[in-house]
Amino acid sequence: MKTAKTKKSEESAEQKIIEAARKLFTEKGFDSVKTRDIANEAGINLALLNYYFRSKEKLFEIIMAENMQKFFMSIVGIINNEETSIKEKVQQLVDRYIDMLLHNPELPIFVLSHMKTTPGRAEFQGRFKESYFMKQIQKAIKKGKLPSMSPVNFMVNVVGLTIFPFIGRPMLKNIHSMDDKQFVALMEERRKLIPEWIEAMMKVK
Repeated sequence: MKTAKTKKSEESAEQKIIEAARKLFTEKGFDSVKTRDIANEAGINLALLNYYFRSKEKLFEIIMAENMQKFFMSIVGIINNEETSIKEKVQQLVDRYIDMLLHNPELPIFVLSHMKTTPGRAEFQGRFKESYFMKQIQKAIKKGKLPSMSPVNFMVNVVGLTIFPFIGRPMLKNIHSMDDKQFVALMEERRKLIPEWIEAMMKVK
């Protein structure tokens, strides 16, 4: 039977491994990191890492799932804020998405490959459909302040314009001969442009 001290020691070791993996995945990307690198960063031996997590794939799933959960919760705060306008929410959503994806470049691929199992996904979908933001959009459409459309199309534009470059990052960098610094600069430019594009789409002719 494990003592309280043993359990605490194991939890500490596991957390060290998770934090080391998080740091290395962010800095180097999933493919460039080896389990030995994570063990060295955490200050433990490789056997102990394998005992707790078996593989870097398992660690990656844990870290990305945690990141998605935190991200979902931060988005809920934005879309349910009754004090901000549609325009302000769009800017905040774009900022939040870009910040998250710049710090977690592997996240889009993770989400695409774990669409059915990502923790919190179903709960988040329900909250989004019932959010104050969706009600704002529906109200604006009824009043003629937005073009007649499905509110879903409005959100597809916001999310698609923001996320697609990250999904297509390898292709964009290859076609346009970009390095990481140039890609980040491009995303920072889009941070300003996307809300302007959305606002232009919002204008009723």
